[in-house]
Order: sequence, then C-alpha cells, then structure tokens
Amino acid sequence: MSKMLMKGLLASAVLAALVGCNSDNDVKVPTTCAEAGSECKIFTVLHTNDNHGRFWENKDGEYGMAARKALIDQIRAQVSANGGESILLSGGDINTGVPESDLQDAIPDFIGMNEIRYDAMAVGNHEFDNPLAVLDSQRSIANFPMLAANIYHADGTTRYFEPYKVFDINGVRIAVIGLTTEDTAKLGNPEFISDIVFTDPKTEVAKVIAEIKANNEADLIFATTHMGHYEDGKHGSNAPGDVELARALNEGDLHAVIGGHSQNPVCMEPGTNEYADFKPGDDCAPDMQNGTYIMQAHEWGKYVGRADFEYFNGKLNLASYKLIPVNLKKTVEDTAGNKTKVYIGEEIVPDADLKQLLSYYQERGQGQLSEVIAETDARLEGDRSIVRGEQTNLGRLIAEAQRTKVNADFSVMNSGGVRASIDAGDISYRDVLTVQPFGNMVTLNTLTGAEVADYLSTVATFQRGSGAYAQITGVKMSVDCAANTVDISEINGKTFAADSSYTFTVPSYNAAGGDGYPKLESVQTGYVDAEVLYTYLKGKGMIVAADYAPVGDIIYTNSNSVLGCELN
Repeated sequence: MSKMLMKGLLASAVLAALVGCNSDNDVKVPTTCAEAGSECKIFTVLHTNDNHGRFWENKDGEYGMAARKALIDQIRAQVSANGGESILLSGGDINTGVPESDLQDAIPDFIGMNEIRYDAMAVGNHEFDNPLAVLDSQRSIANFPMLAANIYHADGTTRYFEPYKVFDINGVRIAVIGLTTEDTAKLGNPEFISDIVFTDPKTEVAKVIAEIKANNEADLIFATTHMGHYEDGKHGSNAPGDVELARALNEGDLHAVIGGHSQNPVCMEPGTNEYADFKPGDDCAPDMQNGTYIMQAHEWGKYVGRADFEYFNGKLNLASYKLIPVNLKKTVEDTAGNKTKVYIGEEIVPDADLKQLLSYYQERGQGQLSEVIAETDARLEGDRSIVRGEQTNLGRLIAEAQRTKVNADFSVMNSGGVRASIDAGDISYRDVLTVQPFGNMVTLNTLTGAEVADYLSTVATFQRGSGAYAQITGVKMSVDCAANTVDISEINGKTFAADSSYTFTVPSYNAAGGDGYPKLESVQTGYVDAEVLYTYLKGKGMIVAADYAPVGDIIYTNSNSVLGCELN
C-alpha cells in the first residue's frame, strides 16, 4: 500500500472520529423548541375574516366586537406571559351585512378594529360595494394597513394599496402580503371599480416574494388573503383560491396563508385534502399545501383563530391551532323537552369600554329599522350555503317582487345578492336591509326570444356554490349543464317563441357584468332592490312561504346535482 493511500485512510478515520464526537455533543441539531432553548422564537398569529358589519352581538348575545376584544386581550396576555408575542390579521370583507353597519359605511367596524388593535387586513371584494371615496375614508380611519398586492390603478403600474408589510414579532421578521380574489372584477360594483385593475394573485405573490428575498427583509413570509379556500383546490365557477396559490409556488416560499372569502372554517381531516365535520368547540387542523399552512376562521367574528408557532433552525413549526368560539351557543333539551341555549365553551364577558363606544352606533336609527312591515308563516331561506346551490322560496320571492314592480315577463336574481334568511314571524325593515344590503337598482331589459335563450344559456348554467347561481321566476325550461344550453318551453305562462319579444328584470350589478353575467343595455328603473322588497312585503302583509317554493319549472340535466349545474 502506498504512503499516500495510507495517509488518506488515516485522515478519513480521524475525520470520521471527529464527526462522530461532534454529532454526539456540541453540534447536535435541536429537533424541538425545548432543545433549541433561547434560539427558539415563539409567536402567535390571531385571525378573523369576513366581518360583514357584525360589530354588534346578535340577538342571542353571540360574537360581537366587544367580546372579540376581551378574548383577544386575554390571549395576548397569555402569550406574553409565556415569553411570546402576537400579531392580529383580518382576511377582509369588513363591509356589507347588517343595516346598522351599512347605513354608517362600516365606520363602527373600523373603529372597533382599531380598539382591538388589528395589525393588518386583506382587502376584500366587499370593500368595493361603495364608491372609492368611502373606501379611502375607511383607510384613513384604520390604524393598520389594508394590504393588496394585486390591485392596481387603471394605469396597471401603480398599486392602489400597500402590497405587504414586515413585522418584527418576538425577534422574527415576518412579511405579510395582501391578496384579493380576481373575482372582485366581477363581484365588485362595476360603477365603483372602473378605474381599478385586479391582477392574478399567483403572479403578484411570486413577484413580491422575490422582492422580499432580494432585499433580505424577512425570515418568514405569510399572506393575508381574501381569495377563498376550496377543498383540494376544486373552485368551480369561483376564481382560484388559497390552495391553488400555495400549489403554484416553490415549496417553502410561502409559510402560511391567513384567508377569507369562502366563509368556512378551514378544518381538515388530518393527512387528507378533505374537510372535517367541524362543529363549534371541536379540534381543528388547518390545511397544509406544498409546505404552506392555510387557515380561515369562518365568518362574522364567530371565532378567533389562534395559531401558536415555533421558529428555530430556520424552520417553522405549528405547535397548536384552535378556532375559539366567541360566545357561540348551542341548544340543549332537558328530559321534559324544554330547550335552552348554552355557551359552547366559556362565556366571554364583553369589553365594557368598547361595548359602550359601539352602542352609540348600534342605537342610531333603531326605530326605523324595527318597523314591522309583514309576517311570514314559515322560514324564507336565504342562507349562503343553501341559496347559492338551489332555488329557494326567498330567492324566488325577491325575483317575483322585482318582476311585479315593473310588470316584466320574468326575473333573474343572483344568489350572491341574497345575504340572509328571514325566520317565521314578523318581518322588519331591518330584515329587508339584511337580506339585500347592496342598494342595487332593478333594471328592465327587452330581448327577443332567441336572445333570451342565449342569455339564459350563460346565466342558468353558472355552477352551484357560486354567488352567480341564478334564482329565476317566470320561465319553464330545461338546462343542459354540459352543453351550456337551455330549452325554453314557456315564459310568463305563454309558449316560448324565438321571434317574440320578452321583458325581464335583473339587478343593476349583474346588468353591468357583475358575477360574470352578460352585459345588458338596460333601462334603469330607479327602483332600489331593498325598497322594492320592502314595498312588496308591506303590500302583501302576510307571506305564505309555500307560494314561493320551487315548483319544478327548471330542470337541470347532465349535472351531478338536480338542483343546479355541478360538473366537478
């Protein structure tokens, strides 16, 4: 054996011995936060989304910003006592939902967010339900940044909002990028967004991440988004959401998404892409896609999401995650059949100062909103999870009210414009404004039969689950969901003819192209949707819900559901 080879073997043996010695002692890589000691940084992300005007608690004392503040203050104190720090994010849609907020341009909601001390929010599509002057005013009120990397002025080069902000949380630099659904281009009121451009969030987030990395601005990169979470990325007629965003990036580029828009608790069956059967108070496992945690806390401040993170060795670990109910209740029944509502978890005593501050806004205009205008013998169904997937009595009632107002042949009403149900019993003006908060005008349109068939071939085939799903009265037809065609047999009780002329109503929002509807050259009737519904209900006095139940006028074929088009 040569001397050179012998020397090489000896050197290798010595190196192996040294490596073995070091791996057992000084340079062992810690695998837990406890092993990392002071090198492990702990921090907590708190989050809510889709506030939709719910600054005040509901009639059962559930949620409300005062209770939300009390809970968040309590969590912050716990985190601080354990040596951590926290950040509070919102997934957007502060606007639109209840009259007390809508009539005051969500001022009480933004004041409440200031008092709770939010750190940042994503810009939601409902932030564009009002003129830009209102949005700009809200931005001036907010003591925190509204973030949106993919919203530009009409020039396409200047962003309307800050794209991201970097926070130092317990010694960890966290960049938070804001992103808004592309669907805002069709969901936002066309009157108010003509000077705004919405670009692809996937493209923008990649650009911003590259910028943050090039400038070495952050240790971790998060996104607060208003894009929606769809199981396994199956988004149907909606624009791609958080799952598709995470999958489009290189693994490790985006560490977490704090989302909104789809208004669901993102709680997954562990190890799958399927939703768990989550109930308030249950354990919740957030989604994980391509190395990115994805979270969403349902809606209205019903929950505060709490994500406790550990950061060491350049790695992020989710130590625990919870959706904490904010004074949510469940109904229990005793042996005698008596039903009562009890808290799920511990009762949260609302923050007294914030409740007093917000009570001023809650009390304004209560007399007018409480006016009883009619009565219904049964529930009128407008819940988001139902009305966006089938014809309902409330959706058809609204369409019928608009058709009756202008004596049209038929009526089309987008389900995204139906924002709540009305329970059996008295109907108040507040109920009307809660169901229809947008202030759209009713438009009158005239088309030939052939043009109506083309129009409905688009409108009637929007997939279930989308706000575009159409509630339609006055038309008997078969809808072929695979071919995107309709076969009309009757309109307004008369045999359909392609060469006849027909009139119909559609909200101004949709007539202008909102929700992806075909644009129409409409007659603006001057009638506001909520006022039309108010007048119709008041004129009827008594509503028999069965009179507006679906009657089989619309048959859906080549679909996975008989209730509407569902192709995946």
